[in-house]
Amino acid sequence: MSDEGVVEQPSKELMSLATYLYSPGKSGLRAREGVLNGRRVQYFKGKSALNALTKSEEGSAPKISSREEAIEWVQELLDFQLIVRCDRNGGDSRQLSVNPMQNFEEDAYYAWLYEGSQLMVILGGIGVVAVVLAGVMFPLWPSVLRNGTWYLSMLALGLLGLLFATAIVRLIIYLITMAAAPQGLWIFPNLFEDVGFFESFVPLYGWEVPKDTKPAPGGVEVTASAAPASDQKKTE
Repeated sequence: MSDEGVVEQPSKELMSLATYLYSPGKSGLRAREGVLNGRRVQYFKGKSALNALTKSEEGSAPKISSREEAIEWVQELLDFQLIVRCDRNGGDSRQLSVNPMQNFEEDAYYAWLYEGSQLMVILGGIGVVAVVLAGVMFPLWPSVLRNGTWYLSMLALGLLGLLFATAIVRLIIYLITMAAAPQGLWIFPNLFEDVGFFESFVPLYGWEVPKDTKPAPGGVEVTASAAPASDQKKTE
């Protein structure tokens, strides 16, 4: 039987290398975001890919002993259309166009056509379907599960309502103190800051520091620069 018309598939080693390069956490290859033929893609410079391959740790990618071998691997990525060579259009670093010369050069740019492992996408789709089916079949659940779900939903709504009530009360207190004093008093000044859950409730209150005010040296007041809150608040 003739083998004509059979499309050669990339080897496991090549797919392993593509997965390695595609994951910046493993390879350190930082890709930029661009638009190629109306499609959003990630692209990188050829030199960066070589650096990532030659500096890879043993066991994390196919063993590469030289820069020339790394070039051969990247060229294979091009041959199997896992990446495509592209050019940046003018001064816009986001707009890309395909280069007719699909060969490797260190100073050229390459966009990913490979989209990585689809396992998480598949699992996410299965999870969505499972949640929808569980919701549709809710009347068929055992009474224990239905009651437990109801209590949990009431608890979640209660916590959400408490959060909104706290936000409203702290805003009212802030506006009242702003009218009575030059500085406003915030209850839970770190509540909406980018900190951990427990840090959001520490300290209990804090005075807002004016932007043009600096604390006196040796003072006992603790400003936001020494606490996790933003630089517009002062905590005690």
